[in-house]
Amino acid sequence: MSATTSFYDQNTTMLCEQYNSLEFGTVHQNWKAFWPHKGDRVLDVGAGSGRDTKWMAEQGCEVIALEPCDSFRKVGSVYTGAAVTWLDDALPALSKTENLGMRFDLILVSAVWMHLTPSHRERAFRKLSNLLASNGRLVITLRHGEFNDSRQNYGVSVEELEQFAKNSALLVRHISSSDDSLNRGNVHWQTVVMSLPDDGSGDLKRVRHIIVNDSKSATYKLALLRTLLRVADAHAGAVIDRSDGKIVISAGLVALYWIRQFKRLIDINIDGSDGIQQSANSKKGLGFVKYDGWNQLKHLAADDLTIGAMFLGEEAKALQKTFTHTLTTIKSGPVTFIYQGDKNNRLFEIIPPTVKRKSLDSFVIDSEFLSSFGSFVLDESLWECFRLYNSWIEPLVVNQWILEMQRFELNRQRDITLQTYHDCLVWIDKDHDTREIRKRVEQLRHQSVDIHSVWSGRKLKDEYHVDHCLPFAYWPNNDKWNLLPTTASENLKKSDKLPTAYRLQASKSRILGWWNLAWGEDDALQTRFFSEAALSLPNIPPQCRDFELVFEAMGLQVRGVKSRLLVGEW
Repeated sequence: MSATTSFYDQNTTMLCEQYNSLEFGTVHQNWKAFWPHKGDRVLDVGAGSGRDTKWMAEQGCEVIALEPCDSFRKVGSVYTGAAVTWLDDALPALSKTENLGMRFDLILVSAVWMHLTPSHRERAFRKLSNLLASNGRLVITLRHGEFNDSRQNYGVSVEELEQFAKNSALLVRHISSSDDSLNRGNVHWQTVVMSLPDDGSGDLKRVRHIIVNDSKSATYKLALLRTLLRVADAHAGAVIDRSDGKIVISAGLVALYWIRQFKRLIDINIDGSDGIQQSANSKKGLGFVKYDGWNQLKHLAADDLTIGAMFLGEEAKALQKTFTHTLTTIKSGPVTFIYQGDKNNRLFEIIPPTVKRKSLDSFVIDSEFLSSFGSFVLDESLWECFRLYNSWIEPLVVNQWILEMQRFELNRQRDITLQTYHDCLVWIDKDHDTREIRKRVEQLRHQSVDIHSVWSGRKLKDEYHVDHCLPFAYWPNNDKWNLLPTTASENLKKSDKLPTAYRLQASKSRILGWWNLAWGEDDALQTRFFSEAALSLPNIPPQCRDFELVFEAMGLQVRGVKSRLLVGEW
């Protein structure tokens, strides 16, 4: 623990009284023209006592407060109430915040910058600027004046922020100076307001070019884009490393999603013929479809290949070979031929595992298994583009994929209908949505266990429903943590809405009770529950076995989906 953090931890009560004796309007009067408005998404970095956070929440803003000091976070969360989401995160990394996939209309960094060492500031500024929404404001207050206690203070300047803003393509909108609100004669302040003038659509244009304009002899480029779109949207916990502007995810996860989407296109029978042609050369087979791999798994459906699924014996061996064949195809195909400008400027990279993997006789599809196939690397900005604009990009990919398939010779001869193409590109079979949850409910009922609605606590009767906490229509996820038993009337009222923060918090004990009851006493079921959660939700370590941690991450995911997709609340 640093001397600064230790000081804040030991003096929390005194400092909170001091900070809360001042009003937001008094401290921040000099940048009033840029204050947040109702409905704005706000990030308060170094929220401290929660004074500023509470004021912004009271204005109708959606606020996330970051505070690395445990004691401040505990006191602040009580002070602000459930309207504010508190997160243990800090500059310069902001790793947990990045995992939310949110963009903010205002980011406030008040009385924090002087604690950052100069060597950390450029990275910290880049992280902050990447979290801004289009036209979002970044507000940084600079303290000038030494501390008379153990807190560390590094020199700050407006000129430094101006240079960082220039490097990150931010506009400096406002600079002002003010005396210290606590009347400390040796302390004065400056405030710098910066904004993002565009939405980073350079990546959108780059992706659109790949979809529409890039030459294609097969559907592989589109398949890789859709794979990454799905992974980025569904698996906040997929990021293994985030450094130097790059994102690293497991190559096995990319292979899994590739295989799942092609399962519906290849292993189907249409009017007596197998599959839909995926390349211009009808005589050339698909690189990842081999006799000792794919062809031994034709009996499996796409939805059998899920996180937490177990495979044994010959199935296990064939699936591992299919993963290897798939990654070889992706590397020699779309990874090689998707580039910008120079052919060597590739957008994606596959890095083999550091230790040569051995074939397993049995395995569970989890983080460890998926990572054993190596790493997949792409630009951080491109990853965030996939996360934020998924709902806009994916329909373009699907439509272009259909156009490509329609021009292939065998598909034209078979006169495949447009609806058939769309049906084969559906991601999740909806009739599989809640089957496993219902099976678990019935197992418990046979043991004379009463099941209650997680939203109201009412005892469930025969005509109960299984609710997607995060609505399937907006975020198609059938993980066990996302499927909750409820009454029919409650589920119909909720429909395709997200639970409010208040409703989710009020239901916490019932949700935790259901998870413990359904998945907590069987090792295999528990392993699958946590494997799914670790990949789908932000900030959950791979070996997590804490239901409360999953609940907290679920709440963050609700906020992220609401922010990205503008889903209504219930």
